[in-house]
Amino acid sequence: MDQYSEPSSEQNKESTLFGLGIDQASKTHLWEAAKWARFLAIVGFVICGLVAIAGIFVGTYFSTISPYDNEYGRRSLFAGMGTFLTVFYIGIAILYFFPCLFLLRFANHMRNAINTDDQVTLNRSFQNLKIMFRYVGILTIIIICLYILAFMFGMFSAMAGI
Repeated sequence: MDQYSEPSSEQNKESTLFGLGIDQASKTHLWEAAKWARFLAIVGFVICGLVAIAGIFVGTYFSTISPYDNEYGRRSLFAGMGTFLTVFYIGIAILYFFPCLFLLRFANHMRNAINTDDQVTLNRSFQNLKIMFRYVGILTIIIICLYILAFMFGMFSAMAGI
């Protein structure tokens, strides 16, 4: 029998609202999705750490550049960049940390729910997945708006001849 075939009458007894249920094929797919989610979350945490460390090193490097770049005593463009870059990189790492956290929670709760057949844990798992997608969606909307604003600013600057 195909794993995607109609559920048996025994499985229909376990159906919930709207006639949906989790059969063995669904459990297998969710188990595999949880494994990949866990892998991606762990890799994401490693990337967050590397970005934060890179921010500290880049910020330190730019802070060591002399504040004066010529004999006339003009301030260097890079003099104040150290702190800005450190804050920027750590901010990016923090923004990326939360989707990884919710993805890891999804994976852990899903594995526990499948092992114990616990509906509450399954619901928590899907709740964390929903939160992760909502967070990434809102962040995507914000980034698209920033790109639009940057494009409009560039267009107005080009028209003004700045």
